[in-house]
Amino acid sequence: MSETDQDTIEEQDTDATENVDTATDAGPAMSEEAPAPAPKTEKVSVENLRVLENIEVNLTVVVGGTELKIRDLLRLNEGSVIELDRLAGDPLDILANGIVIAKGEVVMIGERFGIRFTEIVDPEKRVENL
Repeated sequence: MSETDQDTIEEQDTDATENVDTATDAGPAMSEEAPAPAPKTEKVSVENLRVLENIEVNLTVVVGGTELKIRDLLRLNEGSVIELDRLAGDPLDILANGIVIAKGEVVMIGERFGIRFTEIVDPEKRVENL
């Protein structure tokens, strides 16, 4: 490396160090001059809620489950019955995007199935499951 190259590198290092010192010195003064954040208004909250209202959520009702070996799964045919891990009459899990939000029971609405919410999971517990 030539002497000129070495001098150039040393000058760049000195300039960089001075820039860092200047930025460090200016840091506290800049933060003191920064404006305080504006208080949130109720109008903004309502607008944000309206945006969230249009988000689609996948609602799932879990009747029960079980584990099978592939051999047993391949032997299933029409009329086969599999025992699930939930007792008849137990409340069913209601999930929103895979998170349990409530318990409920199956009801008939005309010729279709429906679900009646019998217990809502505490919102704090729902957040913990995220």
